[in-house]
Amino acid sequence: MGTFSIEGGHQLHGDLTPQGAKNEALQILSAVLLTPEQIRIKNIPDIRDVNKLIDLLEALGVKVKKNGEGDYTFEASDVNVEYLLTDDYKKRGGGLRGSIMLVGPLLARFGKGYIPKPGGDKIGRRRIDTHFIGFEKLGADFWYNSKECFYKAEATKLKGCYMLLDEASVTGTANIVMAASMAEGITTIYNAACEPYLQQLCTMLNNMGAKITGLGSNMLTIEGVNYLGGCDHKVLPDMIEIGSFIGLAAMTQSEITIKNVGYEHLGQIPVIFKRLGINLERQGDDIFVPAQDIYEIDTFIDGSILTIADAPWPGFTPDLLSIILVVATQAKGSVLIHQKMFESRLFFVDKLIDMGAQIILCDPHRANVMGLARESKLRAIEMTSPDIRAGVSLLIAAMSAEGTSTIHNIEQIDRGYQNIDTRLNALGAKIERI
Repeated sequence: MGTFSIEGGHQLHGDLTPQGAKNEALQILSAVLLTPEQIRIKNIPDIRDVNKLIDLLEALGVKVKKNGEGDYTFEASDVNVEYLLTDDYKKRGGGLRGSIMLVGPLLARFGKGYIPKPGGDKIGRRRIDTHFIGFEKLGADFWYNSKECFYKAEATKLKGCYMLLDEASVTGTANIVMAASMAEGITTIYNAACEPYLQQLCTMLNNMGAKITGLGSNMLTIEGVNYLGGCDHKVLPDMIEIGSFIGLAAMTQSEITIKNVGYEHLGQIPVIFKRLGINLERQGDDIFVPAQDIYEIDTFIDGSILTIADAPWPGFTPDLLSIILVVATQAKGSVLIHQKMFESRLFFVDKLIDMGAQIILCDPHRANVMGLARESKLRAIEMTSPDIRAGVSLLIAAMSAEGTSTIHNIEQIDRGYQNIDTRLNALGAKIERI
């Protein structure tokens, strides 16, 4: 188990370029299974979860060529479908949350898609009913082996239909869209997820020959085609990393320019950070965050305490609530953080309380943060990263604290952030990987 040793109290200065978006990359990589032709994808992040999925694709028989940093060509012309029943597949697939999105393209092209219970963050219950209910509506048969926690979907031919999703699941929508892209007839998906990464997937599929309309809305219409071809695609910058860098700059009183952020795809993110009192300036497609002594949390119009809650896109992404919570600990004022989607994601606040933060965990979904306004700095402690986003939040807290902190289980951070220690050290941070 790896460890970071972080010497706090250092201001950073310089430019940071965000990695490619993890959540988009997992969808896009799964889609290469839809065609025997070559697909070239650029700006793929070099992180554990993405690399695991690439390895899994290779094990399935996909030819993978690395053209350069973040630049790969994939050719799924000789997929070994029988590999889906092997113990090796069950082990690899069970260690990765994104493996669930292999089912849709496998089902569409080969008539069968199998997956063990997906792994990933332990942030609460993350059901996958939406995926398989969608496949069943398209005409697939579904089996679940509760003893082995193994899911199977099979269909001789998928047929388009109308469906109303029970939740606007991003991965569920992506999986169903990939399956429907080669189904017979027209599929209409209402209450579809509409975040930028899902739009990117649909754009890529259309470039492959799919016929998808309604991009950016919660109603997608897919006219099935018999064949999909190759294409080139570039992954968007990672909005979660961009938000993490904004929070990092505020907490450490640093002057940072975040380059090439794809600003038009950031939605509520800049707005929410501004409501925390953080100054940030758009400069073309860059975000400049100046060094700031004090940032003051906004209130609602009537003066009541601000609530920041997650919501399906275009609402605020749940992946940044942990960052918002940490940043609020040194703000002036109070804020209620409401994490609606996952019941275990706020449990890392006990570490922040040990560091001296003023936080009341009301219940598994809500935390009231009373900012210290830098009148009392956080203190260094030893802690363990429970998941990707909490891990980076604790890293940000440690970088602003007095003394040297240690964070164990940094493999969780590496799952979502590319060479985070090297990149931050280049700007003046003091992070040692042990």
